[in-house]
Amino acid sequence: MAASDRLPGTMGLAICDTPRTVRSTAASAFDSLSCPVQWAGESMLLLPDRALWWPSAHTLFVADLHLGKAATYRALGQPVPGGTTHRNLARLDRLIALHAPRRIVFLGDFLHAAQARPVLGAVEAWRARHAAVAMTLVRGNHDRRAGDPPEGLFIELVDEPWLLGPFACCHHPQSHRTHFVLAGHLHPVCRLNGRGRDSLRLPCFVSEPDRAILPAFGEFTGGWLMEAMPHRRFHGVGGNGVWALPAQ
Repeated sequence: MAASDRLPGTMGLAICDTPRTVRSTAASAFDSLSCPVQWAGESMLLLPDRALWWPSAHTLFVADLHLGKAATYRALGQPVPGGTTHRNLARLDRLIALHAPRRIVFLGDFLHAAQARPVLGAVEAWRARHAAVAMTLVRGNHDRRAGDPPEGLFIELVDEPWLLGPFACCHHPQSHRTHFVLAGHLHPVCRLNGRGRDSLRLPCFVSEPDRAILPAFGEFTGGWLMEAMPHRRFHGVGGNGVWALPAQ
């Protein structure tokens, strides 16, 4: 790989071997660089919006949406800005316009807490705009505290592991005896180190031979720094693209 194939300023962060540029005419005026991967024998796309697209099944995977997290903090007296729920739903609108999924699988933590219920009006309006899209929520730890979404959202509710084709859809990263695991929960981030003491944290997709962990989709979420390990692969998300980091 030539030096020109590396993202400037990232000290060896490499672009995907076979990048794919996807143009959205319905929801965006700019190009996004997604990254194709092969998991469980299936061709998948890692998306810059921190979601996973399974083209052959017309299925979009989203982890850790945490709708209403900012509203929860405000309800507890914390002065945090608003608008994150509307921005998260607008990003989902864009992905639906771009990929036309038949199903969206939420890999846990759809709502942040019981105090997030005031945002449900916006969520109901969003769901009505996409009534033809089947949606499934694999319950996560925050879902159990927040309670299930209202029946009127028409979201199928399941517990982990939920099997879909060759994948075991989970919230918590784990191993499965027969299926490749897709999970969330950890909000993974990676660190890029530059010259001197320069460093940059990026959300990332993390994959191992039997599982993959998706970055948190929600805007108002923290991140867990994932350490390099043998057979662990990182794809950083930044600059409107997804970038394969060199194997450790």
